[in-house]
Amino acid sequence: MMKRGWVRVYRPVSLSLAIIFGFVGFLFLFIPEEILVFFNNLSLIIGFPKSPVHDTSVYVVLAVGYMYLVTLLAYFMYKNPENTVYPFFLVNGKAASSILSLLIFVFSMPYLIFLTNALVDGLIALGVFMLRKKIQGALR
Repeated sequence: MMKRGWVRVYRPVSLSLAIIFGFVGFLFLFIPEEILVFFNNLSLIIGFPKSPVHDTSVYVVLAVGYMYLVTLLAYFMYKNPENTVYPFFLVNGKAASSILSLLIFVFSMPYLIFLTNALVDGLIALGVFMLRKKIQGALR
């Protein structure tokens, strides 16, 4: 049985992640160009080049599918805090997204949206990794 203290942290964090990931997935699905335009406007302010906005439909499908998957993983973390497989997969997905975004930013396309995704997904991966370690310790 898991120590109650960590359940009080783990479950709300997991549910919050599920809600945020689901919301972002809907944004990707319904206003993908507006998200890119937002980042392009911000990019001009801080000196980054603008990214392409059109012909992104295949990427929208992939991004929404990815957000669905991470939403589901976070929801399963919330529903089953004793199962550490769900955070394991979430950490790996977010870390992969972070590393790939950083590599693309550094070596190919220095767009703000890639740097932002590298930082955000990297922080999520690190946070869920640390939370998973705490949960595993509480299960022992």
